[in-house]
Amino acid sequence: MEKIIVFGNSVFAEHIYFLLTHDSPYHVTAFTVDHKYIKEDQLLGLPVVPFETVESLFPPSEYKMTLPISFQKINRLREEKYFQAKTKGYQLINYISSSATSFPGLAMGDNCMILENCTIGPLVQIGYDVIIASGAIIGHHAVLKDHCFISPGAVILGGVTVEEYCFIGANATIKEEVVVAKECLIGSGVSITRNTVERGVYINPPADLYPKRSDELRTWLMWPVRSRKS
Repeated sequence: MEKIIVFGNSVFAEHIYFLLTHDSPYHVTAFTVDHKYIKEDQLLGLPVVPFETVESLFPPSEYKMTLPISFQKINRLREEKYFQAKTKGYQLINYISSSATSFPGLAMGDNCMILENCTIGPLVQIGYDVIIASGAIIGHHAVLKDHCFISPGAVILGGVTVEEYCFIGANATIKEEVVVAKECLIGSGVSITRNTVERGVYINPPADLYPKRSDELRTWLMWPVRSRKS
């Protein structure tokens, strides 16, 4: 089995460790993170070593790396560590869950992750350093450019282009042929039906707190589209 170093000591790093351990040909050997962020010298029974000197302990001639860093700084932090790891000489792996659906000819750069129950349609192009989280749907002919993060349950329909550094929130929907401009933040549950502007932030208003408690509601109040007589 190929030996892997996982960047990070967060719950997301633990999540990726679990997936790689139980659903990949890779063997996770250690975690690495910037020295100032090391809380404990072990995680899940494996060593946590400073990223600044990781190559002296786990040389890139023998180990590969993955960087499951989320969307801090609109994915710029993951991009920064991506290039630092490559400068150190590490080969960055891809992970595609065995429960994901994809088709032959999928074009994808390195340090990409397609997590469980995703559907990736035919003729999709995925750039470098892209994370597609659980249950997302990427329609045919979609293009996801470098350093993007697609959250769980997001739906990106056919022919959509998502430019670099974008964050697509959970259960967001992007209409066919739309272009999501560079560095956009699309919030959870948002529906995008037209091209966005660069660095745009698109969010839905938060849900209102109803003035009555749940045990005070009649059934019809829970489904406002129904009439009171139904």
